[in-house]
Amino acid sequence: MATIHRIISRGLQTSARRLGAEAHENHEAGVALWKRLSFLVALPAVGLCMANAYLSHHHHERPEFVAYEHLRLRTKKFPWGDGNHSLFHNSHVNALPDGYEEDH
Repeated sequence: MATIHRIISRGLQTSARRLGAEAHENHEAGVALWKRLSFLVALPAVGLCMANAYLSHHHHERPEFVAYEHLRLRTKKFPWGDGNHSLFHNSHVNALPDGYEEDH
């Protein structure tokens, strides 16, 4: 009985070593794949997006102000500044409730 137990446990240990080696090889292949994808796909995509943002940045005309009732409602003041400007306010494109500010 002890011999059968020894044979079975030796067989399980050997197969576990083989599976561990195969898993390690698969892991290395996965690392290499993602490294290639990062350099060949992700970095050029980021570069193209940066070039697009840089090249398409040009001056746009300000849209005409229309005082719609449902836009630019202020139920309470913003907790910064004069309370009327949003946190990332841009005077060229963001209108206040009574119209655009004069650009300096």
